[in-house]
Amino acid sequence: MCVPSWLLPGSPMAGRERGPAHAAGGRRSGGEAGHERAGGRWRPSGPRSFLLVCSFLITLGSFAVLPYMSVLLHQRLGLGLGTVGFVLAVASLVQFSGGVVGGALARRIGLRATMLVALAVRTAGFAAFVPGLSSPSAAIGALFLVSCGAALYLPANKAYLVEGAAEWERPRLLSASGSAFNAGIALGPPAAAPFVLTSPGALFAGVTALFAVVGLGHALLPAASSSVPGASDPRADEDRAVRAGSPGGDGLPFVVTVLSVYVFMFFQHYLALYAVPRTSASFYGAVLMGYACLLVVAQPLLSEWIAGLSYRRAVRVGFGAMAAGTAVIGAGGRTGIGVGAALICLGEIVLFLKNDLEALDRSSAVPAVVFGRQRLAAGIGAFASGVAGGQLYGAAEDMGTARGFWFAVSLQALVLPVLLVPLAGAVRRRYAGSRPEKRTTADGGPRRT
Repeated sequence: MCVPSWLLPGSPMAGRERGPAHAAGGRRSGGEAGHERAGGRWRPSGPRSFLLVCSFLITLGSFAVLPYMSVLLHQRLGLGLGTVGFVLAVASLVQFSGGVVGGALARRIGLRATMLVALAVRTAGFAAFVPGLSSPSAAIGALFLVSCGAALYLPANKAYLVEGAAEWERPRLLSASGSAFNAGIALGPPAAAPFVLTSPGALFAGVTALFAVVGLGHALLPAASSSVPGASDPRADEDRAVRAGSPGGDGLPFVVTVLSVYVFMFFQHYLALYAVPRTSASFYGAVLMGYACLLVVAQPLLSEWIAGLSYRRAVRVGFGAMAAGTAVIGAGGRTGIGVGAALICLGEIVLFLKNDLEALDRSSAVPAVVFGRQRLAAGIGAFASGVAGGQLYGAAEDMGTARGFWFAVSLQALVLPVLLVPLAGAVRRRYAGSRPEKRTTADGGPRRT
């Protein structure tokens, strides 16, 4: 294995820790900000580039297995569909809500150590699937190990990406991370399809080996500043407290994330049920592939525009796109489904990225804790959508019009920003009124009063 460039003498990351980013987002030198400029072009540092590649590999391996869990548990191991649904629902809830535990663990033992623990747990989980091919209890235990590992990993991964980065870098880093994850999600299922039913043991062994190699690579990462338990920068803490504004000021991104995922998961959960009988399975697969490709390409291209939007406008654009997309799907036909999916993709890109950026900007907590809370918000939204969606879709079918389901979702997406925008304005005004006045010292630096 080649020695990573960031461990070589002279590398900006070699032999030193990195200080936390100041809340004001002031620009730093290339080494401190963790980026390099070559010919005027921005590119992430060596460790961050490595994490972005690993984000792709991790989701590639995970989604080579997880989408087929219902097939494995039901067809191979003989579990009833009710039991399968319950197991998968609980595993998903653990994977999302456990992000809070992941954030707390990262704060205690550090970002790199948390990622290593998470990858060890996930590697053990995928390895346990091999004997689990003949034992339902072993397979369920393996699934929960994988879910726990995912819960621990993502907050630390995102926090490491933005650690020490200037504020203007964060949209690019988070959007690049999202694109890497979505590329793995898109390619994992088709890559594993030939092996799922014919040789699942070899598939699980291969994924286990992939995670073991990725874990070894993480062991070579340099420690970020927040990887030192208790490390803190008083000025950064003060700036984060100022950005948080008032008690509860950082709660709005949590609420908006819950609602964003709530609306989005109607599309995620029920498009197949609606589209496949009206078109074909191959058309539905093409829509999903196109959706994933659009996410991978458009997310980095739109990141700076999204970062420049006010939160109020981002909420309007994001929910407006989702409302339009679900309404177009309800209008019916292949064109409506395709165009509607593209509009929902735009809504996802805007809302999911802006919510993370806004949560970082408003919160006084360290990034790993912030991302853990955001994962919890996503879990709550997904769970609520799953519960409400089944009832709503069933009621629409009972009335003989599945299209009514999509119009009901569209109406919810329109109502939510109407309720949230005044709240966003009130929080912003209160935050602006609580900011201390900035004055300039004799040496030209800012002085807070």
